[in-house]
Parts: sequence; C-alpha cells; structure tokens
Amino acid sequence: MAKHYWLMKSEPEEFSIDDLQRVGSEPWSGVRNYQARNFMRDEMKPGDGVLFYHSNATPPGIAGIARVDGEPYADPTQFDPESDYFDPKSSPENPRWQLVNLRFERKLKRLITLDEIKQHAEALGDFALLRRGNRLSVMPVEKAQWNYLLNLE
Repeated sequence: MAKHYWLMKSEPEEFSIDDLQRVGSEPWSGVRNYQARNFMRDEMKPGDGVLFYHSNATPPGIAGIARVDGEPYADPTQFDPESDYFDPKSSPENPRWQLVNLRFERKLKRLITLDEIKQHAEALGDFALLRRGNRLSVMPVEKAQWNYLLNLE
C-alpha cells in the first residue's frame, strides 16, 4: 500500500499516459523547480501512488495512475549539454536535480477534468492543484483526496 500520494503533470504532446503505458516505466526527468525536486528527492518512496495529470491539454485533467518505481537518483539530463534541461552548475559529484521513475498502473476509464475537479473544491479541501498561482509539476495529494478523486471516475 502506498504511503504517499502525488499528482504529477505532463503535457500530453511531450509525454502522455499512453506513452507511459507503452514504455511501462520512465524517468521523470527535466524537473527544474526546487520544491518539486525536493518532493521527489526527500519524500517519494517506491510504490507511492501518482495521479498522472495532462496539463496544457484541451481539456486538462487526471488521465491515469502510476507508481513511483524505485528510489530517487540524479537526473542525467542536467549533465548533457545537448539537453534542454542541461544545468552547467551541476556535476555528477554534486548533482542539483533528482528524479524518480514512474511505472504505469492504469489509464482511468475517463479523464477527470480540471473543471470537474474545481466543482469538488469544497470536498477536496486544501488541494494543491486548486491553489491560486500553483504551477508545480509535482505536488502532494492527501489519501482522502486521492480516494475522493478516484471515486469520481
């Protein structure tokens, strides 16, 4: 049973729930926000549940479920000068950016849209996705919020 739950955003044209289903497990690379990195580095554990959220989509929403697949490790894209996520201030001896692998669990029967989630804001309480100005791509989800959202499916 998962100890922690998360919502992780991806633009479907970059990497979708269908892509994760096809590959099975994938490194969640390219995160360059310190708070999101800290969640992955310090709090995520193997087996944690992940709501896979399609952002910048029409419509945006929760498309599937994944699991954290292994311990966090250094994001190799930070060392690659050819990568969009290269960080010249990072080194293999002192990496700045961490990632986790995500393992596909299942697609939802239907997309739970952001508009629908907003309709349940009161029941969800302080849900990070609905906080004004929150642009994080990785955010914690309380177990009660996880269960509530999956019951909307």
